[in-house]
Amino acid sequence: MSESKFCKESYVVKTSIVQPPDTNGHGTLFGGKLMAYIDDIAGIAAMRHSRKAVVTASTDSVDFLHPIYAGNAVCLEAFVTYTGRSSMEIFVKVISEDLLTGDRNICALSFLTMVALGEDGKPAPIPKIVPVTDEEMSLYESAKERAEHRKRRRKDSEKRAQSFGTELPWRE
Repeated sequence: MSESKFCKESYVVKTSIVQPPDTNGHGTLFGGKLMAYIDDIAGIAAMRHSRKAVVTASTDSVDFLHPIYAGNAVCLEAFVTYTGRSSMEIFVKVISEDLLTGDRNICALSFLTMVALGEDGKPAPIPKIVPVTDEEMSLYESAKERAEHRKRRRKDSEKRAQSFGTELPWRE
């Protein structure tokens, strides 16, 4: 597929208010809830770029940099930063805002890899990405290093999975 698209064509923004049921005993957003938000917005950006169904292949570590409190707005921004034949790297930035004071904090950054699927459910070719802004160029240029790290991590996970086996964990 020789078609290409600009990063900005995949840009997605989602904002929600953090409600008490979404928080832990400290009054901050559950980490798992934030991770679900991150996966959701990354999937939207990937589908917007590829115009195909997508699946999550990997999520890089999510570092929680600042707590998100009940009553805060949480805003996620995402866009495709790099493409392979059928895979896409998506960058997600999470910002909280205290709606009463206006204070804003970057709360998390994450990179995910999504794979586009054809109608047969197999990986399908996607358009190449074209970075333009300084931020887009920086993320694009550093993507290969992140991809190599993911490959090493996946091989390590596969090796560990083989050594652990599928026996019940409570065996003697």
